[in-house]
Amino acid sequence: AVYGVPDRKIDLILHGIPDVPFVDSNLYKDQFQLQGKQVLLTFGLLSPNKGIEHVIEALPEIVAEFPDVAYVVLGATHPNLLREQGEAYRESLQRLAESLGVAENVRFFNQFVSIDELKQFLLSADIYVTPYLNPAQITSGTLSYAFGCGKPVVSTPYWHAEELLADGRGVLVPFADPKAISGEIRALLADDARREAMRERAYLAGREMIWSRVAEQYLKTFERARRSRVERPLKAVPRANDTTITHLPELRLDHLQRLTDSVGLFQHAHFTLPNYAEGYCLDDNARALLFTVTCDLASRANELARLETIYASFIDHAFNDDSGRFRNFMSFERRWLEERGSDDSHGRALWALGTCSQRSSRPELRGWSSALFLRALGASETDSPRAWAFSLLGIDCYLTRLPGDRRAARLRAALAARLLDLYQRVREPGWLWLESVLAYENARLPQALIVSGHAIGNRAMLDAGLESLRWLVAQQTAERGHFRPIGCNGFFSRGGPRALFDQQPVEAQATVAACVSAFRVTRELFWYAEARRAFEWFMGRNDLGVPVFDVNSGGCHDGLHVDRVNLNQGAESTLAFLLSLVEMKRLERQLATRIDDAQDGLVRASAGSGLADTRSSR
Repeated sequence: AVYGVPDRKIDLILHGIPDVPFVDSNLYKDQFQLQGKQVLLTFGLLSPNKGIEHVIEALPEIVAEFPDVAYVVLGATHPNLLREQGEAYRESLQRLAESLGVAENVRFFNQFVSIDELKQFLLSADIYVTPYLNPAQITSGTLSYAFGCGKPVVSTPYWHAEELLADGRGVLVPFADPKAISGEIRALLADDARREAMRERAYLAGREMIWSRVAEQYLKTFERARRSRVERPLKAVPRANDTTITHLPELRLDHLQRLTDSVGLFQHAHFTLPNYAEGYCLDDNARALLFTVTCDLASRANELARLETIYASFIDHAFNDDSGRFRNFMSFERRWLEERGSDDSHGRALWALGTCSQRSSRPELRGWSSALFLRALGASETDSPRAWAFSLLGIDCYLTRLPGDRRAARLRAALAARLLDLYQRVREPGWLWLESVLAYENARLPQALIVSGHAIGNRAMLDAGLESLRWLVAQQTAERGHFRPIGCNGFFSRGGPRALFDQQPVEAQATVAACVSAFRVTRELFWYAEARRAFEWFMGRNDLGVPVFDVNSGGCHDGLHVDRVNLNQGAESTLAFLLSLVEMKRLERQLATRIDDAQDGLVRASAGSGLADTRSSR
């Protein structure tokens, strides 16, 4: 009420209790030497706000009518009170009982009991009493435990008791009123039928309070909260000026080196620690080779060369000469877990090899990658459109360096034609895509069409790539203008619901790369803006408004869940960020060069026409 929280955002979960049987209290009294007694019970840490003195003051009238009553006060003195006042409060209660002549009817158990011991005490009680003095007490574990055990309860009307004991489930008495306490307890002791009915109502109501049911209610609340975030995700706060180019972060190799040993790159991480149990995979080592040969960080050339050798060696070892295919998964013990990897992993390996043959600064690696590329090229015939796309990206790089290779050129034409045919057959108004589902690494499909169409001069292919990529980036742009990739938790089938989470770094990276390819072909600044939009997802311009890139480790979190980032920083995610950063840095250097060239031209023209040089002010 104070903060205006709507009812739909509040779930009430009752205090949890142990599950105990509904049994006769007389079965449990012997162990406490209470046989033959009518037992009243109060338990909990002893302190003056519990109001126990008022029950003791009520005892003379109760004992006069029911001489076999025993009032059990169970619990150690509160440690704060014990530290400051010792046992003064407990001793005052004992003196009060003696002065009223009911000392024999009050049993103090000065101990902190375990849950099992507490159950035994509760099961031995006939009536539970909570004479607390604070009306604003919002919860009482002792009340909940006693109520759920099916005990008739006499209580003062603090907030929790008012709610729990309503509708005849218990008895309320005024605060600090021994006479009222006496009257209600005597009435209950005298009326077995009423007391038994109250027991049954309390026990039945308490079934919703046992820990297993409470746990289920918590899970339902968590699930409802997660579902509401899927249906209504947080809206990221856009930057103050969306057109302002912010400085790109420094490119760091720390986490990549952490995940790399002498064999290769580990797939996964526990937080920032390499996860040895999951071993290595070709997919990630291919991505890592892509990064090392495209990263032109001169100050780290030696480190990059060392890593490049490790990743290239892994890919070389992954190739199976007998099948002409690559193996994918390797255990930490350096054993291959399969003889043939997936079509996608084969395509990624071709992509990395083709890029290495073009971009590596080391002649021996260019020669090695070209030779292995050709040996693996024959097995690129698959039914996977993404494997086609990965292969096409590698073929484009390979043919940039070796344009006369007719075999590679023929395969490029065939695979690109397949992608174009897919697009022409599947696309329809409102669904400008190559498949009936938006799944993973989506932007690689139009990127392959753009790169291939431009290289072979096929205008229809290029236009199809640009059209489908433009449609894709629109699908991946949230209402507030930030990048929102298709979630991997269900993807997005045509005509069906869209999965908003989990959002994967590899989707942002694919979009950055595809938009950079589109920009280089068209020189339209629209594609630069879209590449920046996707890159800023890493930096915190996303549905949760939190960075996915970890500036402390140099790694990248494994994605966005509906309510948090995935704190693990595996190879795929870290390389997605690093590859995106390399693309953006290179692109912005090219843009800066274009601006400088344009300014130089303008200055020369101004000088020729007698105008002053205003370049610095511009």
